[in-house]
Amino acid sequence: MGDGFIVPQWQGPARIRALFTTRAIDVPGERLRAALPSEPVWLTQVHGNACIEVDRLQRAPTPADAAVTRRADVVVTVRTADCLPVLFGDRAGTVVGVAHAGWRGLAAGVLEATIDTMGAAPHDIAAWIGPAIGPERFEVGADVFDAYCANDASCAVHFKPLREGKWLADLAGLARQRLVREGVTRIDGGAWCTHTDAERFHSFRREKGTGRMALVAWLEEERAR
Repeated sequence: MGDGFIVPQWQGPARIRALFTTRAIDVPGERLRAALPSEPVWLTQVHGNACIEVDRLQRAPTPADAAVTRRADVVVTVRTADCLPVLFGDRAGTVVGVAHAGWRGLAAGVLEATIDTMGAAPHDIAAWIGPAIGPERFEVGADVFDAYCANDASCAVHFKPLREGKWLADLAGLARQRLVREGVTRIDGGAWCTHTDAERFHSFRREKGTGRMALVAWLEEERAR
């Protein structure tokens, strides 16, 4: 990490460039724009499961929580402040995607929708899970527990009982489980907690009026050989 950015350490190809901002960087802001090849494509995020391919847009993006591009220097972006930011790329470096996965969007299938929109074989996809609220801080109720476990008992391993009707949920663990089920096995990240690391990260649960971090990603222009 340097100059207010985290550079994902993952198994994606070198052609895919990505940065995750810390709270040292305003989102949006000039320091972020100066690090990018073009103006980011900002989404209207609604905690859903829609993924758009921004190359096909003829106007401003419709509400969505994930975006994919196949064009060089087009910057896809999601903003978070406890929810999971997830980066995707195929092995050949022909497509890159980002997803905003709060518990609602994750349960609704936003990661699966991103993989579908990419159109690459899941075994050729690498993923990186960025900073989000960690498993020792994400207290949830029966609504969240049931959203995952009512129809899939195997998800219960990612919920630690806290007290009657309350659990601590491992959002990154739930994301890994869903990615692996889709056939994605090259998965990195997921070790940061936005709630506990107040020096580096915004956290909505820690401070309601907080700012946002951004995950930005793009395909670098291919160089002639």
